[in-house]
Amino acid sequence: MVMITDGPINTADSYDLVSAKVSGSVVFHYAVVKEQTGVGKSTTCIDYRFSPGAIEELNDIAAELKEKWNLEDVLVIRREGCLAVRDIISLVAASSPASEDAFEACRHGISRLKKMKTVTKTERFD
Repeated sequence: MVMITDGPINTADSYDLVSAKVSGSVVFHYAVVKEQTGVGKSTTCIDYRFSPGAIEELNDIAAELKEKWNLEDVLVIRREGCLAVRDIISLVAASSPASEDAFEACRHGISRLKKMKTVTKTERFD
């Protein structure tokens, strides 16, 4: 499952969105807005906007993960809007009978989200 939302990503509800009927491992990664981005200024928010084709790009990422690793399910969620420090930006979750596959798929999914062509990111500072 993939989705883009302008509302908060609910960490408790996320688990119920990932199928794990035959999986012994479910790995979640939540990316969050950090206060210091390395430019010497404090971040007030990061504004994420998506262009047409974003859902298709997320679907491609999920399909790639399922193709490369032995996964039962994949969940990819991205937030849209101006996100404050500590807000969850995105979630990549993978369920698998093997923990190595779940971890590696999650790690690769995170990398792919950072390279999305259909998202613009504008940082706002104090």
